[in-house]
Amino acid sequence: MRVSVCQIELRLPENQSLKGKRQVIKSIITRLQNKFNISVAEVDNQDLWQLATLGVACVSNHRRHAAETLTNVVKFIVRNYPDVELLSSKIETFP
Repeated sequence: MRVSVCQIELRLPENQSLKGKRQVIKSIITRLQNKFNISVAEVDNQDLWQLATLGVACVSNHRRHAAETLTNVVKFIVRNYPDVELLSSKIETFP
């Protein structure tokens, strides 16, 4: 069993409130869960209305599959949310 985790830091430059941020982040999380069958949560910067940090986890039998899934998650966010700026992403896979 392989577990891959990804920390994704996002900037929402056009956002003006925590309510607006919650709407965008909830949309991202729901779409990611439905498309990739992964676990996603906002793990940091909950009180900052222009920054968000998502934690994403994927379990697989194969190391490559788990890492590719998370790479595709990052690409999906960039491609489908042009108003959201990707600041960084870091993927780690455990035995």
